Amino acid sequence: MTETVHIYAGDCTTTYHSEADPRRQRGRVVVVHKPDDTVLVHDSNGYQPVAWLTRANAVHREQGPEGKFALVAVKDGEQLRVESHGGGERARHDATAAGIPVGVCPTCDGRLVRARGAVTCLDCDTDHGLPRDAAILDSTCDCGLPEMSVERGARFELCIDRTCESLDAAVRERFDREWSCPDCGGDLRVLRERALFLGCENYPDCEGSFRLPDAEVVGECACGLPEIPSDSGDEPRCLDGDCAETPEVI
Repeated sequence: MTETVHIYAGDCTTTYHSEADPRRQRGRVVVVHKPDDTVLVHDSNGYQPVAWLTRANAVHREQGPEGKFALVAVKDGEQLRVESHGGGERARHDATAAGIPVGVCPTCDGRLVRARGAVTCLDCDTDHGLPRDAAILDSTCDCGLPEMSVERGARFELCIDRTCESLDAAVRERFDREWSCPDCGGDLRVLRERALFLGCENYPDCEGSFRLPDAEVVGECACGLPEIPSDSGDEPRCLDGDCAETPEVI
């Protein structure tokens, strides 16, 4: 998604107010105001800004005489004020998230990148959130978007666009009613509440529920639940961490 970055350059006084660390500096600097209202002040030395305020609650610009300006950012008990001493230079630039290239956008032929948990286009508003453990594949869906692989009890290869191919639907088709509840014998349904999980069909009389694993099922426990790889790489473990059938590790 394209947004706007505001850049100011010139002779400025930067004043940072806080109870813990008040300071005042002057120099020829570059000021970057990002779309998330982060303000960064860079001088000629090093990579770290000399002053900054991350994701301010509010940022406003004051226009002064002869092209002078002041940029003020506030957040809780902090304030960052950058005041120019001359006209300086001001510019606006389009900006996007920077990420790993993963393909070409079928909507506009722009470059698709994976960044911050999503695949986005650098040239249009195409944006598809990804499961946290998804891997982008070299293959392409019929719609033109990249495909991903996700493990939820099995390995699923699907389009990154959930309206094109639904991960929830694929998991339900494969695992809905696959196992029985160890508490009451009812069928375990594939449900979602923030994340996919297995819930007993007899709820609320039975509250049996188990998180659907982010791994492939490798067997079945004596209790009837699936077994998944252990974190240590030893013998598989029951999906129920408190299962009485799980051998005690000595």
